[in-house]
Amino acid sequence: MKRQLYRIYIFLTFLQKYSLKKWIFVIFDYLKLYRRKGITPEEYYEFEFEKRTQEFRNSFLGLNEQRYYLDYLNPKKYYIFARNKYLTHLLLANTGIKKSELYCFYQPEGSVIHSDEVANNVSNVVRILKQKNVQQCVIKATESSHGDNVIIVNSIDYSGDDGLLHFFDDTEDYLSKILKNQPLLFESLICQTKQLASLNSSSVNTVRFMTALYPDGTAKLVATFIKIGRKGHCVDNAGSGGNVDACIDMETGRMKYVIQFDGWKQIKDIQQHPDSGTVIEGVQIEHWDDIKQQVLKFQQAFPYVKVAGWDIAITDEGPSVIEVNDFWDRTGQFFIRKGWRSEIRDCYMAWKKTGEKYDFYRQNNNLKLKELKRISSYE
Repeated sequence: MKRQLYRIYIFLTFLQKYSLKKWIFVIFDYLKLYRRKGITPEEYYEFEFEKRTQEFRNSFLGLNEQRYYLDYLNPKKYYIFARNKYLTHLLLANTGIKKSELYCFYQPEGSVIHSDEVANNVSNVVRILKQKNVQQCVIKATESSHGDNVIIVNSIDYSGDDGLLHFFDDTEDYLSKILKNQPLLFESLICQTKQLASLNSSSVNTVRFMTALYPDGTAKLVATFIKIGRKGHCVDNAGSGGNVDACIDMETGRMKYVIQFDGWKQIKDIQQHPDSGTVIEGVQIEHWDDIKQQVLKFQQAFPYVKVAGWDIAITDEGPSVIEVNDFWDRTGQFFIRKGWRSEIRDCYMAWKKTGEKYDFYRQNNNLKLKELKRISSYE
């Protein structure tokens, strides 16, 4: 109930800037899109649907319809494989998919007899890290996204059963204070190519590959775009102080539609990075065709998630997986200037024709199932 009231409040606030004539137009326009596509008030407000082309409006995939497709293609029995980073790491490593090296998995619950990878207390984490001669690493929460709970460690001073961590931002703290009640991963740092580092050297600037797996085993690209961090920030997500984003042409690997994203209603078109000055518009990512083919093979080797959002770091050794997303936000459609409804729906329809049954997960749907079926059936 609180969320619904908040949505109404945001929408009404949004309408205040319009004249009565425009206000009436927006209300009826939103109701039409809600009826046809299940668009939420936030989506209408954030994507400024009153300004979008008809092509964008028709191709946009909103939250409600997306959930209907993804609940079928990415069933909840497999959620854990994408959302728990430790399990994801194990699965990817055992299917030959490139990933950063896992140094240690800290699990505070239960007890561990002896392991060179799993630890449940400070002394065992120190033992494992020292044994592997770890001086630099990335510390991540096992279930997080959007760059949350990511700590970059530049060096470690080991002392007995503890260690002093020197962080990316020149602060420091003891390992014993970092290890609390949530599971953590200690991974190797990823070294991106010089080309990607030139865009912003303080962050790993990742490419989002949207992929779809079909019943015949083939994988297709749905969309590609890049997220670039800002100076002094170690992650590329807008939630960490703003970022730069650009569509990547799937065929050529050239970056286009470059924007500086500091939050909704705070977006501007740019040609080069606002901090480094490096030109982004029109630049082609090196070895693009090889990278594409490798990521498509990643999708084929990870059938638990049949449509996935891969956050990929481009290294000298090829693409390396940062994260696999089984359910993603809709912001990328703004970056690429078109929606991906037809591509996701096409994959959904292909699997439906096979007759394969999955359990639907509808707990968070905002629309009734009958309405969702109607929305997803329009061409």
